[in-house]
Amino acid sequence: MPIVYNESSRQLLMHTRHTSYVIEIYAGAYPAHLYWGKKVLNPGSLDAVYPCCYGVSFNATDLPENLFDSTDKLMCEYPTYGSADLRTPAFHARYADGSTVTRLQYKGHRIWRGKPPLAGLPASYGTPEETESVEIHLEDELTGLSVYLLYTVFEEKDVITRSVRVENRGSKAVELQRAYSCCLDFPDSEFELLHLDGSWARERHIVRQKLSDGIHAVESARGASGHNHNPFIALLRPETREEYGDAYGFSFVYSGNFSAGAEVDQFCKTRVWMGLGSFDFSWKLSPEETFQSPEVVMVYSPDGLGGMSRIYHRFFRENLIRGEYQHKERPVLANNWEATYLEFNEEKILQIAAKAKDIGVDLMVLDDGWFGKRDHDRCSLGDWEVNRLKLPDGLDGLGKKIEDLGMQFGLWVEPEMVSPDSNLYRAHPDWCLHVKGRPRTEGRWQLILDLSREDVCEHIIQVLSDIIGNAPISYVKWDMNRNMTEIGSALLPPERQREVPHRYMLGLYRVLETVTSAFPHVLFESCSGGGGRFDPGMLYYMPQTWCSDDTDAIERIYIQYGTSIVYPASSMGAHVSASPNHQTGRVSPLSLRGAVAMSGQFGYELDLSKLAKEEIEEMKGQVAFYKEYQNVIQQGDMFRLLSPFEGNQAAWQFISNDRETVILFYFVIKGHPNMPCKNVRLQGLRGSDVYVDTGTALEYTGERLMYLGLPEPMNPDGYSHIQVLKKRRTDKIPLAENQCSDDDQSSLVKNYPLG
Repeated sequence: MPIVYNESSRQLLMHTRHTSYVIEIYAGAYPAHLYWGKKVLNPGSLDAVYPCCYGVSFNATDLPENLFDSTDKLMCEYPTYGSADLRTPAFHARYADGSTVTRLQYKGHRIWRGKPPLAGLPASYGTPEETESVEIHLEDELTGLSVYLLYTVFEEKDVITRSVRVENRGSKAVELQRAYSCCLDFPDSEFELLHLDGSWARERHIVRQKLSDGIHAVESARGASGHNHNPFIALLRPETREEYGDAYGFSFVYSGNFSAGAEVDQFCKTRVWMGLGSFDFSWKLSPEETFQSPEVVMVYSPDGLGGMSRIYHRFFRENLIRGEYQHKERPVLANNWEATYLEFNEEKILQIAAKAKDIGVDLMVLDDGWFGKRDHDRCSLGDWEVNRLKLPDGLDGLGKKIEDLGMQFGLWVEPEMVSPDSNLYRAHPDWCLHVKGRPRTEGRWQLILDLSREDVCEHIIQVLSDIIGNAPISYVKWDMNRNMTEIGSALLPPERQREVPHRYMLGLYRVLETVTSAFPHVLFESCSGGGGRFDPGMLYYMPQTWCSDDTDAIERIYIQYGTSIVYPASSMGAHVSASPNHQTGRVSPLSLRGAVAMSGQFGYELDLSKLAKEEIEEMKGQVAFYKEYQNVIQQGDMFRLLSPFEGNQAAWQFISNDRETVILFYFVIKGHPNMPCKNVRLQGLRGSDVYVDTGTALEYTGERLMYLGLPEPMNPDGYSHIQVLKKRRTDKIPLAENQCSDDDQSSLVKNYPLG
């Protein structure tokens, strides 16, 4: 059984295939974090592994049996504010008498097979055969407030998820001010904190820093998970690298404001938390009402960052992403945005589509500018009627003409936004987020519709249903191009205005669930100024996300490498753009641009009708290659080999689930003359297997590829190389006369040259 309760030791033991997570009900009242790491079947008593923390008599204690004992020293699972624990709390509430003191104590627990859904929220899922859950009931006796800590174990996936449900069983309303989804304490502070940092067009760069005394936190208060900080953190031991060392990951299944961090206390213990952002947040919980927090996906791996990443990749592909395109190979697309921006007509779109069809592209996507008076980006958001001057036959007519070419048709929308210069805004000026009497700050000449309102949500559902249902649309790019300011709703009373950001997300999730369920055969891709809402919450509804508005190939190496720390390649929208690049002005060879884009969901975003014959022929080769190996990239395991954050080269590989096909991608960040050479060592192979290089026909053992490696490969472009190796049907290398066994590395070098 994955979850076992030991009555004598009052320990809850949660086991995955390779890990254990142990909680003790300390003093019969407080859930204490005992252990999380490699699998331990019998952890023993709490005192056996707890570090000695000397107390003094003036320490506040809520454990009166021992004057020197206190929850301020306890390794806690869900600490509260106002009693003896003086560290960062996971829970904070204000009660009817004005007090903010909460004392949650254990009342019981229940264990069952399966995993419950979270009301109104995206969350991972699993069958009763692959999951087991435990719910720990805590109660504040004075107020009648109940808190339920939900843990679900995915035994074979090496994943544990956490969330929290709060129920007001008292007679008076409670104001929640913080209700984190996850909190736990480690007995030491020998950690480094890794998070994914950035900005627009520079998303998810890797930042790693040593923990010191005090608080280290990342958060968003922008109304979206954000370009700046991704809702993910990891604690790493100082020695942890890609291939080895302890890695503890925390990923938040949510797309709005969040907080995550670590606190090192006076006893050098480390508290980690993750949950809804508490800045400017409150939630009025009336008697008999319930509040559900979003989910945290927790992963421990002793096999370094790479081991942690591959667990997340598999889990998100198999237990978060849903629908027809969860495992189905997705279409190679062409998008007209950087080709035309807002200046296009039907003829131009069909020209690009015809060239796209010629090179093997499956899907033509019409981006911004098809509706209202959208000749510039200062008007018409919200007016989702076709501009007949650009598209005289409408979306239906254009879509059918693209289908006649043998392609699918896709469309860009930005349904959460409204332009002040629009018919929708003039008819409903109170439908946007605003505060009465305050200026309405615009971003990109647009405001945000108030999705905390049911009438606004219903309007968006109806508009999108009409658009998708009345044209042959196979793909929708869902954009969102600014963050929240003047956060307020015309329909909510004053005491509920701080609920707006979370109510907005609940409204958005309702819209997404309704629309994606109504059109299950449509491939949805999320976008937020590029990758500003690249999070598990959006992946629950849309299986891929536009990775970044930065389409420069070299920049994308950093962005996609950082993104892969948590998210699989199947979730990353990645396109070949024009050179010089529109964001950086960099000149890059087509081979480099293609190699980077093929490490995600592949497409083109340039004017194909203006390319030379030679470029068209090269693109045909790119598309053919990608389609041949798409399944390996989309569903296989990814190994990061060389980090662009640590040197001038970057490399990663994909290996098929049957371990028979390996694809190596290698890049040079900055070209230098007469560069020194070094080998690139592959990972994840079977040592005795023999792999054939499909380009040179040279053969290598798995041992050779992993331990000696391959010399730095290089295409004539000087910046990129793709190498495919396939397992030979016969595993053993035939030995020549007087040849040593294949355990002798010298023989491997002699008989299977470097190439």
